[in-house]
Amino acid sequence: MTDLPWTMPLRDARDRENLRAVAALLRRVPQPYGRDPAQDHITGSGFVVSPCRGFTLLLHHAKLNRWLQPGGHCDGDPDVAAVAAREIFEETGLAARQLSGQLFDIDIHQIPARRSEPAHFHYDLRFLFEADPAIPLRRNAESHDLRWVALDDLPRYAPQPSVCVLREKLPLWRAESGD
Repeated sequence: MTDLPWTMPLRDARDRENLRAVAALLRRVPQPYGRDPAQDHITGSGFVVSPCRGFTLLLHHAKLNRWLQPGGHCDGDPDVAAVAAREIFEETGLAARQLSGQLFDIDIHQIPARRSEPAHFHYDLRFLFEADPAIPLRRNAESHDLRWVALDDLPRYAPQPSVCVLREKLPLWRAESGD
């Protein structure tokens, strides 16, 4: 898997399996960075943490009606970290600083069929960012609300493991990076 354009610490079986799945997607899908719902594709998102590392920024997604980290489709752009930064800015108004060039996490989740779109999978590549909670937030039409949430309260807002993984991985990242 050394041909991938990203590196990621492989901490457990989930990380290894998801990285293998992304490598397989890149080999089998002609336009993996597109948004064609007829094929699985890569998306980019960012876990935005406060400088003290005790808070993360969540948005209440309008279509999905749940709290998530900012992110979205690559729209053909293979620079997924830049996609994540763009989505953070578009969805929150923050010019967040990327904390590492490595992938922080990969989450693969199914998008249910809707209207004329078939069910498909998003291979969400997640990066770690930092922003100051004192900077005013600016939401767009894709969300109902934006909120800085204490990591201790994260399961109350976003109980799904795909978001709570931040609580597990952030201390490991801090120890590895010397943060």
